[in-house]
Amino acid sequence: MLPFKKPIRTAVAFLAAVMAGKGVAAQDATGTLHFKDAQITINKNIYGHFAEHLGTCIYGGFFVGDTSRIPNTEGLRNDVVEALKKLKVPQLRWPGGCFADTYHWKDGVGDRKKRPTIVNTWWGGVTEDNSFGTHDFLNLCERIGASPYLAGNVGSGSVQELSDWVQYVNFDGTSPMSKWREENGRKQAWDVQYWGVGNEAWGCGGNMTAEYYANEYRKYATFMNNYSKKSRLFRIASGANSGDLHWTEVLMRDIPNHMLEGVALHHYSVIDWDKKGSATGFTEVQYAATMRQAWKMEELVTKHSAIMDKYDPKKRVALVVDEWGGWYDVEPGTNPGFLFQQNTIRDAVLAGLTLNIFNNHADRVRMANLAQAINVLQAVILTNGAKMVLTPTYHVMEMYNVHQDATLIPITLKSPDYILGKDTVPAVSVSASKNAAGKVAVSLTNVDPKKTQLISIKLEGMSLKQVSGRILTSANLQDYNGFDTPDKIRPVVFNGAQLKGDQLEVKLPPASVVVLSLQ
Repeated sequence: MLPFKKPIRTAVAFLAAVMAGKGVAAQDATGTLHFKDAQITINKNIYGHFAEHLGTCIYGGFFVGDTSRIPNTEGLRNDVVEALKKLKVPQLRWPGGCFADTYHWKDGVGDRKKRPTIVNTWWGGVTEDNSFGTHDFLNLCERIGASPYLAGNVGSGSVQELSDWVQYVNFDGTSPMSKWREENGRKQAWDVQYWGVGNEAWGCGGNMTAEYYANEYRKYATFMNNYSKKSRLFRIASGANSGDLHWTEVLMRDIPNHMLEGVALHHYSVIDWDKKGSATGFTEVQYAATMRQAWKMEELVTKHSAIMDKYDPKKRVALVVDEWGGWYDVEPGTNPGFLFQQNTIRDAVLAGLTLNIFNNHADRVRMANLAQAINVLQAVILTNGAKMVLTPTYHVMEMYNVHQDATLIPITLKSPDYILGKDTVPAVSVSASKNAAGKVAVSLTNVDPKKTQLISIKLEGMSLKQVSGRILTSANLQDYNGFDTPDKIRPVVFNGAQLKGDQLEVKLPPASVVVLSLQ
């Protein structure tokens, strides 16, 4: 048994014990919400997701084919579609990832029986039959109400290939590509706005230098024509690997602002790339190390933004964190190339902490993509045949979607630290927003797995009378929703917050995520 395991209790019973103050040491955190300084919009695209041809993310996850006994519409799983609608997914990235720079989109349109196969050399060496292609993905996005984000092939593709793809999906006039689209069953163009110009060009996308890639980007971007009368193309450059500040410096210096709408950044909360550790059988030491890596996002966003500010003081170019999340060892007995891992309370706290960082940097971070949507890495949905599970991360993303396109309320916060060995992380993370109707949302995470946080937040410049909320927590950090226990972890009503004049007081249980609604 792991040394950090507590006696097993239900989440509700555990929460009741914590709120009653039984056997839990408490710490104090203080802060101020500055309502008068609320000006910046939290772009809904911060809450985006990622779907790669990797493991069972696409096949068995999103897509089962129209002959499957699993309820589907044109091959897309009905249960998955409904779950993603509830999540209010703003945008979805496809087809990769590393897979994108080996993917040739023309292989995935037209008669499925005539489509060529390829070997997915990046993920498991399996045969990709191209039965899920451009039409399927863009129709999926329409069904769930998400904007598509297409990742173009720069690594093994050509300028002509990417230019043709833009024309195929966006041009409503007469052209070879639009005619082909109509022959394949779609008359009206989809009007795809978001485009990635390659992926991880420093690694699987071509092992390029920053200087070389900047020139390649300029060439490819030049031939991506803007056919739409409604929206301008939003071109996203393949960005830095975590702390590679030189990469961002070169892109911002060498690519003219008028050719660039977004610069990507990838960062995973990995303890050790050679020994990532179990997704469920981890110790508190491993938990603390993961939280330290998650909190590093604050440093990365700050430093990369500072470089972007130097070249783009008006903040026209967005920082796009289009791959983020926890990455652990695969589940025992599964294909190592499929990256299938379970999802625990650790992942819920990681998600809450990261989303608060993105919200609080909404002036520059205007788009992000959790990796990945289904059955891969920090997934929001897991499937096994006809069974489907919503993970703790799903519930955090659903709770936090109240921030989408709301106005950020700046906060100053003084938090105690969670310290274990060499790892130190602020115990409390908070972000807040106000929507068009005047309702205020405050999201809080307690990283500390043992101590309750007593939080006092001054409401500066606004009078609020009512507070309600939901909480996600469980008795053990290692708890997860299994296929036989799909509702073990779910949001429940939170009664640990109260308003006292201009003070919001919150009693935040260990390892928990809370979203409050105030009006």
